[in-house]
Amino acid sequence: MNAADLVAPLAGGALIGLGAGLLFLLNGRIAGVSGIVGGLFSPKPGEVGWRAAFVGGLLLAGVALPPLLPHAFDNPTNRSYPALIAAGLLVGIGTRLGNGCTSGHGVCGVARLSRRSMAATLTFMAAGGLAATAFGYLMGGTP
Repeated sequence: MNAADLVAPLAGGALIGLGAGLLFLLNGRIAGVSGIVGGLFSPKPGEVGWRAAFVGGLLLAGVALPPLLPHAFDNPTNRSYPALIAAGLLVGIGTRLGNGCTSGHGVCGVARLSRRSMAATLTFMAAGGLAATAFGYLMGGTP
């Protein structure tokens, strides 16, 4: 690994932190994606606009970036797309069970020194690592 390999992850992390910080400073809202999306399904008055803009920005970036950075969207895991979709759905279920996601707990909650978020982050990181390792071996190979 060289210094150039660190640029994209560091830039991505900085942008996530900047976006989460701006949402909190300007709107007083936590940038927990699962909570933001969930709020679109049971909207409160005055809550739909900013939530839709946030989710729309995520979707727009997902559509706009592949032509600009095609290598960033490679599938290096050699997993099928149905397996990746199933994994994403399981993550979604986990975020509902854990009352938050990696962005809500891991980025915003840890930054606010929330004990609950720190415990949740440690739990889902450990469980995710164990699950990825176990499924990697069960699927015939290494993760």
